[in-house]
Order: sequence, then C-alpha cells, then structure tokens
Amino acid sequence: MGFTVITGGIGCGKTTLIHSLLGTLNDDVTVGLVSNVREDSGELLNWVLMAFNQPIADMSYPLLYQKFENFVKSEFGAGRRVVLIIDEAQNLGLKTLEELRLLFNINTSKEQLLQLILVGQPELRRQLQSPELVQFTQRISSDFHLEPLPDTEVKNYIMQRIAIAGGERALFSDEACQLIAEASQGIPRTINVLCDRCLTYAFALSAPLVSVTTVQQVLHDKEKYGIFQTGTGELPQDRLRAVPAPHAVNEAH
Repeated sequence: MGFTVITGGIGCGKTTLIHSLLGTLNDDVTVGLVSNVREDSGELLNWVLMAFNQPIADMSYPLLYQKFENFVKSEFGAGRRVVLIIDEAQNLGLKTLEELRLLFNINTSKEQLLQLILVGQPELRRQLQSPELVQFTQRISSDFHLEPLPDTEVKNYIMQRIAIAGGERALFSDEACQLIAEASQGIPRTINVLCDRCLTYAFALSAPLVSVTTVQQVLHDKEKYGIFQTGTGELPQDRLRAVPAPHAVNEAH
C-alpha cells in the first residue's frame, strides 16, 4: 500500500475522521500522529520520531535516520504495522513533502514497512499537483476529498449526533433542519455549532422542539451580534427573518 491522501475544507470532519480511525485500530498497528509541523518548524525526522515516542538527542541526520529505520524494522519484526498520520499537511510545503518521500525509502519493493496518511485542506491537493512532486504523487495509492454534506443528509446527521449523545427522540423540526442545512452550507462543524446554540435557545424558551423560528432567531442574533460566519448572506432574507419570542435569548451584551 502506498501513500493515502485525505483532503477537505475547514470544518468538514478531517480531524474527526482521524480520531475515528485511531479508535478502531488494533494493537498490531503502531501509529504516530503529527499535527503541528510546519515547513519552517525544524527537522521533519525529529517530529516523526517524537510522534512515535522515540527519544531524540543531538544527533546528525544519518544517525537519526538509522534510529528511525531500526524502530520501524523492529516493529515490523514484532508483527506490527507502522502508520504515520500527518494532519494539516498543507503546512508542510513542497520541500518538506519531498523530504517525507525520501524518508519513506525505508520501504522495499517486497515489504511495506511504513505507511503514510496525509490529511489536509484543499491546498494540499494543489501542492501535490506541482511538477516538483511527481515522484511523490506516483506513490499515492488512494486519495479522497471530503465534501460538505448535501442538504438531504443534514437531518440524518443531526439525528445521529443526538442519538450518540443519548437522545431518544427528534429535537429539531424538519423545517429547522432544512434551514440549518442551508445556513451551514453542509459543513459539519458549522452544523454542530448552530445546533448547539439552537438547543440553548429552545431550552431558554422551554420549547420541546427546535422550530424553524428558533433557527431564524439564532441566525439573526449571530449576524447582528456575533463574529460567527454561517454563509447566510446567500440565503433569501425571508429565510432569515426571525420572529422574536418574548424571552428570546440573544448575544447582545
């Protein structure tokens, strides 16, 4: 198996996907996660060794590489696969991505001792299309781009989140789900934030169900008082028109 690349816009669930993967792996997989390395933040190999909890010292690059190679071969000999996951990989830059490819020369034609999963924003896709990274892209065996949820799936997403939290009934009307889908543009993180605020408003009103009016009130207050961006500028004003309730909660302080 070669390199795996997963991309997606901000808030589309890339990091959630990583943690979901980590929760399903067995003991026969040794995982290193790097999530804060940048092109100008130092030697890549140091970050990789730290991700696998390997002590590093003031060593030359050849000695560090030998240390890493010995670690990978030791894990492979013990029957464990070694997987390196790099989150926010668009921050690596072309030079560091090429260094990463060279690092994976530890793999042989017969055995894949080390697997790589790159996760990043759409910029990563553009970087990998650079002529300087032809050899890197030739090693990509699978890639996937996370798209925002279509409107038709937002309701199911909301219901699933409620079920995971222990809820046993619908808490949002169909109309409310549709407006949340439009306002969030299908971005899961934005859906989560909007739903959380809508539930707070509904609780303050002692309402058993989040109605479309509640969502309108939340969007109205967000646009007027907050810095939260929902993309509601693309919605017709009649979809955003709130019907103020006597005890409506807002963010005006």
